[in-house]
Amino acid sequence: MSAAAAIDLKLTLPEKLEPLYEPRRYKVMHGGRGGGKSHGVAQVLLDLGARSPLRILCAREIQKSMRDSVHRLLKDYIIKLGLESFYEALDNEIRGLNGSLFLFSGLQSHTVDSIKSFEGVDIVWVEEAHGVSKKSWDVLTPTIRKEGSEIWLTLNPDMVTDETYQRFIATPSPDTWVAEVNWWDNPWFPRVLDEERRKAKRTMLPADYAHIWEGKARSVSAGAIYRHEVEALFLDNRARDVPYDPTLLVHAVWDLGWNDAMSIVLVQRGPQDVRIIDYIEDDHRTLDWYVAKLDKMPYRWGTDYLPHDGKTKNFQTGKSTEQLLRELGRPNVIAQTRATDVEEGIKAARMMFPRCYIDQNKAARLLECLKRYQRRIHAVTNEPMEPLHDEFSHGADAFRYVALWLPEMLGSGAAAQESYQEPEAPDWRT
Repeated sequence: MSAAAAIDLKLTLPEKLEPLYEPRRYKVMHGGRGGGKSHGVAQVLLDLGARSPLRILCAREIQKSMRDSVHRLLKDYIIKLGLESFYEALDNEIRGLNGSLFLFSGLQSHTVDSIKSFEGVDIVWVEEAHGVSKKSWDVLTPTIRKEGSEIWLTLNPDMVTDETYQRFIATPSPDTWVAEVNWWDNPWFPRVLDEERRKAKRTMLPADYAHIWEGKARSVSAGAIYRHEVEALFLDNRARDVPYDPTLLVHAVWDLGWNDAMSIVLVQRGPQDVRIIDYIEDDHRTLDWYVAKLDKMPYRWGTDYLPHDGKTKNFQTGKSTEQLLRELGRPNVIAQTRATDVEEGIKAARMMFPRCYIDQNKAARLLECLKRYQRRIHAVTNEPMEPLHDEFSHGADAFRYVALWLPEMLGSGAAAQESYQEPEAPDWRT
C-alpha cells in the first residue's frame, strides 16, 4: 500500500479531535464514556504510521497482557480501514510495510534505566492516563526526547487531586493541547449506548453520572470507605479553616510507623464538635523529630494517644514508644491496652463524621487520605474485603483512632481545664 492510499482513509473522527494532526508536545483528551477518544486516536495513529515511518508506544500504568492494552482496538481498525495489506498485527507489536512500529508496555514496572529503550519513540499514547503515577510521569516524559516527539493522553479523569489531572488539565504547560470530548461531540455515538446513558441518568447518583458520562473529575474516590461521609463534610462546609481555640486542649492522636508513614492528628474536643486543626505525616523520621515539630506549635497540649503497639518495646532500646515520648517531654501519654477491631473503628469514625470539622489547609493530606481510603476487592468474586494498606491508609487509621479515643478526650479535657480560666471565645463557625 502506498502512502497516498493511506491519506485517503475514511476516518470516523470527531471534529474536536482534528487537532491531533497539528504538532504539539502534549495532546490531552479527556471526557466521559462514548466520546470516541480512544477510537479517534487509534485511527489517527494508524493513518500517521501509514503516511511515514513512525515508532509509536502505546502505554498504560499497569499492563498484564495485550488484552489490557489498545492492541485489540488497533487490530480492529486495521480491518475497518482496509489496512490489512499494510500492517501486520503480531502478538506483541504491530508492523507497517514502511517500517512503522507499534509497541505496547506498562509504565509502572519501568525504571529510569529500563525505559531507555523507548528514547527513539515518535509518539507515546497513554491510555487510561488518569491512573498514571507521578513516578511514572517523571520517568517517561524526559525519556521521550526525540526531536518533534509527542505524548498523547486519553482519560476519563478520576479525581481532581490526581497527578495526571493536576499536571496536564488543571495546570497544563504552554505546549499542551487539551480537549474535553464527550458523547455529544461524537456524531457516531451509538443509539444503544445512548439508551444506556439515558437509563444511567435516571438511576445513578448525579455525581456518578457526571463522572462516567460527562467526564467530571470526582472530589472523592467512588470506592472510598468514607465516600458519603466526606461528600457530606464538604457539602456542609465542615472542611474549612478551623482555628485553634486556646480554651481547649490539643490532643495528638498517633498512628505509628517507620518504613510506613507516621501520622499524627491534632484534635480539639469541643462541647458538641470534634475539631481537627492540624495534621503531621512523614516517614523514616525519628521520634524526637516528631516531638520537636510538635513542640514548635503554639498549642496548649492535652494527651498523646497511641495505638496498642505504643506499648511494644523496641529490641534496640528496650523501651516502648509510650516511654520514649514521656522521656522526650510529652508528659501525658496513653496507649491502647489491646488492638481494636478495624471494622469497629470504621463504625466509630462514621458516627463521628457529622460532628467533625477538618482544617482544609493544615489537614489537607488527611482529607486526601479519607477521600481515597478503600477496601481490597476480591479478584474472583469482586466483593469488597478488608481496607487496603497503602499510602492513604495511615492517615485514615489515625482518624479512626481519634474516633475511638473521643470518650477519653472529653474526660481528660474537662479535668485538665478545671484550673484554667479564659474568656469565652466567639463561635468560630459563623
